[in-house]
Amino acid sequence: MSEHNQNPHEKIEKNVGLMAVLIAVAISFGGLAQIVPLMFQAEAIEPLEGVEPYPALQLAGRDVYVREGCYNCHSQMVRTLRFESERYGHYSLAGESVYDRPFQWGSKRTGPDLARVGGRYSDDWHRVHLINPRDVVPESNMPGFPWLARNEVDGATVTRRMKALRTLGDPYTQEQIAQAAADVEGKTELDAVVAYLQALGRHAPRGGQP
Repeated sequence: MSEHNQNPHEKIEKNVGLMAVLIAVAISFGGLAQIVPLMFQAEAIEPLEGVEPYPALQLAGRDVYVREGCYNCHSQMVRTLRFESERYGHYSLAGESVYDRPFQWGSKRTGPDLARVGGRYSDDWHRVHLINPRDVVPESNMPGFPWLARNEVDGATVTRRMKALRTLGDPYTQEQIAQAAADVEGKTELDAVVAYLQALGRHAPRGGQP
């Protein structure tokens, strides 16, 4: 078949250089379609009213929560499904997770979702549950974390963490950072995790489906 009789698609397939250029262009456009919206995402997402960066003790508790792998069994994202919102509360909103680095949405639920657990139980309940879950939930298969009651929070680590988050855009004040070590002095990791859990979902809309 002569070149004059070839359709455009055949010409492209037989011209390696041209095909490489067109593939690169296609990939570039696809990449831009995904990357450009992300560049403006931070401007588009505003924290919900009342949502602020975690105070020192809650931040320390969140770090312990992540360190112990709690996210492997507990998600923090209520889906927009009626049976989920009826069980856990209003579905999760982006504005709740503005200061979560990394976010704890998750997809696995060996245990219940914790996005709305704040205020649902007392501090003492959480303490007992974290040390030995079966003391309050006999059928629980969650492991205990008794060492949290023995480990003290390291104020210097919390201070460094807050400074790092500030460079990423979290609006911590210099005063908050300077006060961080004093705010966690004498506190255990158990105190910190309880403080973190009690803060979850506190500023979320009330109710289930809007």
